[in-house]
Amino acid sequence: MLHLLYILAFTILAVIAVANLIRNLVMFSFYKERNYPASYSSTAERGNFSYPASKRTLTPHPELLDSSGNLIKEPLLVMRSINVDDARQQLDALYESSPGQKSETQEES
Repeated sequence: MLHLLYILAFTILAVIAVANLIRNLVMFSFYKERNYPASYSSTAERGNFSYPASKRTLTPHPELLDSSGNLIKEPLLVMRSINVDDARQQLDALYESSPGQKSETQEES
């Protein structure tokens, strides 16, 4: 009997959780489609705001750009095989070129 009570309780909790999830997704989609008045964006530029202005330009993340600043169009999850020595050399080169590395070696001297 106690097992049935636990099953019933967790079923009710699961139904409540799924209903809450669906309700939140629907409310989020309504907020996403809402258009804000022009006065909202002007107050956002003055610093008196709680959300960023709706009409701002989007800049891509730096990892999505190649060395010349163009968007890359190749898959990002492609992994190439590399041996341990090459990986260690690349990591050492990155470590030695970092700005904090020079100040640490000067402090040790």
